[in-house]
Amino acid sequence: MCSADCEVVACYHDGMAKKVTTVRMPGDLAEQVDAVARGRGVSVNTVVVDALLAEIERVKTDAQFMTRLRELTERDKEILERLAR
Repeated sequence: MCSADCEVVACYHDGMAKKVTTVRMPGDLAEQVDAVARGRGVSVNTVVVDALLAEIERVKTDAQFMTRLRELTERDKEILERLAR
């Protein structure tokens, strides 16, 4: 059973570095994630990573999100250029 403060360890098999992240979620959501993981025969980590990958694919097709992301990236670039002077 996953507690409300789940420890998520993303393991990549393609040589990418691993990052450990704590995910705080309501207890009922943690129980549902645990049930889904058990039902699929995978780890809670796999369920969480799959959900994150799906969300990333979803926002890639969201024009409003991508516009906002480009604006933020451009702003960050300008700030970094000022700092480099």
